[in-house]
Amino acid sequence: MMPRALENTVYGLISTPVLHTALKHGVFASLIEQGPDTVPGLAERLSTDPDTLERMLLVLTSLGVVERSKDGEFALTAEAAPFLDHRNSRYLGGFIEHLTVETQGRLTRLDTYLTDGKQSGEASPFDDVYRDSESLRAFMRAMWDLSFGMSQELAALAGLSGTTHLVDVGGATGPFAVAALLAEPGLRATVFDMPAVAPLVGEDAEARPVVDRLGFAGGDFFADELPRGDCLAFGYILSDWDDDTCVRLLEKAYRACDTTGGPGRVLIMDRLFDDDHTGPLATAAMNLVMHIEMAGRHRTAAEFIALLERAGFTDCEVRRSSAEKHLVIGHKKA
Repeated sequence: MMPRALENTVYGLISTPVLHTALKHGVFASLIEQGPDTVPGLAERLSTDPDTLERMLLVLTSLGVVERSKDGEFALTAEAAPFLDHRNSRYLGGFIEHLTVETQGRLTRLDTYLTDGKQSGEASPFDDVYRDSESLRAFMRAMWDLSFGMSQELAALAGLSGTTHLVDVGGATGPFAVAALLAEPGLRATVFDMPAVAPLVGEDAEARPVVDRLGFAGGDFFADELPRGDCLAFGYILSDWDDDTCVRLLEKAYRACDTTGGPGRVLIMDRLFDDDHTGPLATAAMNLVMHIEMAGRHRTAAEFIALLERAGFTDCEVRRSSAEKHLVIGHKKA
């Protein structure tokens, strides 16, 4: 019998699309909102084919995503439910859709990359994202679903009391900015991203209580200087780019970091490799995705600190969360 780790790897090609399809057809929403049910009952609720539904549920049961009672009723496991409930801040539906619809199709590039290397003249990694409004909205939804739940813990870890103006660089629709504003009533925040993102900022229900303190500045962080603030944040941004590009962006952050009222800070929120690069799995997997879809990689905490110090920041520190993203902080003296 195959080792469990190898078995999960071999059949991962099947399990992720099954998870996405179940989300798409409302299987998890039905189990959460209407309660556990048998295959015939659930198929009737959803107007789906019972045979196909049962086969999918058996895959999800073997993975520990759902469980089946002795009388044949299926239910979500308590551990999985928050991540598959669209009403929960930890919902991952948009991210799972991106992995299934976008990333899976790009994995075929690995064969060429492995034999010939990735060519520097390839199209911008964001060409696909900005190809039309539907693609942009889908990507921004994936980024919100991937980030907002974690951002609430990261905002608390950052200790934003006393910060007056947060600039969320490449902040998408503002998952971190919104989480920070919800945590700190005296704070105001500006999301800096491409102008096309502007109509989508503030759309999410969680943003409605703070829209009066949430601003947007359109621009290109390669071509333009960054808006000024006493705290600048890079949430899942620097892993898109190589070291030299990251240093250029951090140097811009250093120039934009306002210290007139006291010391300033930059926050890097990203996945972190273990010091020996042996894990965790999610970071190693997304490190490969960064190679396929973007132009960067994931790093250790020490590697991020080295980039911060090259840009002029001092007294760098690491604050680890209970989730996948962690916080690396650089300071600018007043």
